[in-house]
Amino acid sequence: MSKPDHLHIDGRLLQLLVTVLDTGSVTAAAQRLGVTQSAVSHGLERLRAILGDPLFVKSGRGIAPTERARSLALQARDLLAGLQRLAEPEHVDPASLRGEITIAANELQCHLLLPPLLLRLRQAAPGLTLRILPSRVPGLELLRDESCQLVISPRPPDSHDVLQKRLFADRYRVWYDARERAAPTTLADYLAADHVSVRYEDRRRLDIDEWFLQHAIDRHIVVTVPGFSGIAPFLRGTTRLATLPSLLATELLRDLAHADIPLPEPLQTPPLPMYLLWHRRHQDDAVQRWVRGEVEGVVLGMGIGIGYDDR
Repeated sequence: MSKPDHLHIDGRLLQLLVTVLDTGSVTAAAQRLGVTQSAVSHGLERLRAILGDPLFVKSGRGIAPTERARSLALQARDLLAGLQRLAEPEHVDPASLRGEITIAANELQCHLLLPPLLLRLRQAAPGLTLRILPSRVPGLELLRDESCQLVISPRPPDSHDVLQKRLFADRYRVWYDARERAAPTTLADYLAADHVSVRYEDRRRLDIDEWFLQHAIDRHIVVTVPGFSGIAPFLRGTTRLATLPSLLATELLRDLAHADIPLPEPLQTPPLPMYLLWHRRHQDDAVQRWVRGEVEGVVLGMGIGIGYDDR
């Protein structure tokens, strides 16, 4: 019997590899693929013979992938996406689309962009459903392992396999309860107040808080919350201040007032850009390209899109 070579690898074997890695179990992979456990085991043996690597080894009561398996799975996802594109029409008929679109977004992006996006999808492609993942600090693995197809983030990664497009740029404002105080008009007034801010679960500060530290502007932050939705209760009925993106006025902070940050000239806070991110494997995917266009359509329809640029 001749030794198997790379030409014996097909799409089904690639899908099997990815599914076993994702589920961490031969049994679970068989259930997901709709085949028997012996079929999965036989497929893994074929791959091991072709690739010269055990791919998965026993770990406790389960199995764990080798480093080669992890690396191969990343390549396999790209190849599977390419095979899928071969079978898809070049032009998309939204009304015929079926499936789920997964987007990772933080609270601001979720409240601002995703409800109108769902409205557009329901009108044009009622067979699509939208799944939203919480994303404070989106990692590249979300896109690389296809946990989601799109990420909306103010921090685009510097990576050859993740592409980006700037959607819009926001600016920072100082927020307060107008029933309890007036807007601060001087830096001294601003610094005399107690402040509220966000500190994510990984202890990362907001970019604006890092900027203040870099410029040696020391505010008295009396409380930090894990997300934007926790800010309002700590401002209402108090004289506290919070320095946050202006677009929070559309939903999460709509009942609070905001004003310019009283900084001495020429000091200005940096803008807050927002980017749409996707993996390179989906760059030419007709469906994904259409969905990205719908996201851009939402931004343009809201009149907040500025300075588009591809990178």
